[in-house]
Amino acid sequence: MKLYSLSVLYKGEHKVVLLKAAYDVSSFSFFLRSSVQEFMTFTSQLIVERSAKGSRASVKEQEYLCHVYVRNDNLAGVVIADSEYPSRVAFTLLEKVLDEFSKHVDRIEWPVGSPTSIHYTALDDYLSRYQNPREADPMTKVQAELDETKIILHNTMESLLERGERLDDLVSKSEVLGTQSKAFYKTARKQNSCCAIM
Repeated sequence: MKLYSLSVLYKGEHKVVLLKAAYDVSSFSFFLRSSVQEFMTFTSQLIVERSAKGSRASVKEQEYLCHVYVRNDNLAGVVIADSEYPSRVAFTLLEKVLDEFSKHVDRIEWPVGSPTSIHYTALDDYLSRYQNPREADPMTKVQAELDETKIILHNTMESLLERGERLDDLVSKSEVLGTQSKAFYKTARKQNSCCAIM
């Protein structure tokens, strides 16, 4: 699971403006990184341009998923990730980033802003923190722990079923032991009943 891009954009009436973006293109060849980054910017702008206000969508392109969230105030966010990345976590990230961005950056700057003029530095931190959705999102972490517990339980049950024959031997032995214990108890009781303590 990998996040490649996290962008904040403004959807104007005639064009989409990139306000701020963070990229992780370290998995691509060094010579391709700038081209990949430009393509991600272009794709983000295109997706926001074609999305309606107040909508969320996920667009699949080859092995990548582009998650877009356009708010009613025209502020938009795009996450580009691989297809394994959980969409719920991506939309949680987008909502969190857009809320924080709208608090830190004045609304007047949105239509005329650019990555160099907007002073918001949290995107790189969010991009690195959300690389592992288990660590970043509490629900995903709990789900992963539940899945691990379920696997352990299944393994334990399978190993118990494999040892089923040995368990049956133990059960039959314990029944014999139970009969012998009962006989010992009856004998001990008879022996102790002959003498009465005053």
